[in-house]
Amino acid sequence: MTTKAQDSKRELTQELIDVLTLEKLEEDLFRGQSRNFVGNRVFGGQVLGQALRAASLTTDGRPAHSLHAYFLNAGDIAAPIVYQVDRLRDGRSFVSRQVRAIQYGKLIFTMLVSFAPIEEGLNFQIDMPVVPEPESLKTEQELKKLIAPFLPEKVRANLMRERQVELRPINPTNPFAPVPEVPSRAHWMRVPTRLPDDPSLHQSIIAFSSDFSLMGAGLMPHGVSFMTPSLQAASIDHSMHFHRPARADDWLLYDMEATVTSNARGLNFGRMWQNGQLVVSTNQEGLMRLRETEQK
Repeated sequence: MTTKAQDSKRELTQELIDVLTLEKLEEDLFRGQSRNFVGNRVFGGQVLGQALRAASLTTDGRPAHSLHAYFLNAGDIAAPIVYQVDRLRDGRSFVSRQVRAIQYGKLIFTMLVSFAPIEEGLNFQIDMPVVPEPESLKTEQELKKLIAPFLPEKVRANLMRERQVELRPINPTNPFAPVPEVPSRAHWMRVPTRLPDDPSLHQSIIAFSSDFSLMGAGLMPHGVSFMTPSLQAASIDHSMHFHRPARADDWLLYDMEATVTSNARGLNFGRMWQNGQLVVSTNQEGLMRLRETEQK
């Protein structure tokens, strides 16, 4: 990797850390800045990561073990978001928080999150899927370069923006020419530069990354992608369970599937694996509505 590429990746990583570094306004009240990650609306992963970070700043440092969130209104990337944390419980084993995200005086997101210490106990997991190693796969950026020459310039510019998190798809598809497929997808992901040894930061970045591609699993049986002009898509809710400690700067395999689409909604599930261990499970319902297009 060239020095210029390394510098670019460090800048992208620092941008992500900056987004997840909140300003404390007063006790249990924080402010986060927004970035254009996916377009004019605030990326759901950004709000997940910032809300989890806000909640963790009001605890004694124990890690989160679960969160359950609802996206209530679209956020505006041109304005900061205020996070208000309510202390619901401070127990010997479990700490519970509610986080409300507010923009322009309106509630746009709410989340319940529970924290618990690492402890010994019963231990079981299903087997990790057998997939190619990340080093044998093309990066998402390399794959985008293959289709970029065939796209309009405006679309190409947005497509080629590099993510803060490096993705390596297992079975890549062309989002501009989707075909009906079995609703199962997977990619390796990591932050490509070393992060501080801060478990809260790693969990927040993993929460941020958990929103990439998850809803897309539910679109696959219909031959639809996020680039389909008639598609109206948005996250409705999102939950995560953190089973074991994990690092966001080491390879995570994100295995995703969908079980049902109905009533303009789809239910999607995900599992994250690191070094053979199941470390995180995710669950998301998303709006998947096909609007009627005007006839020419």
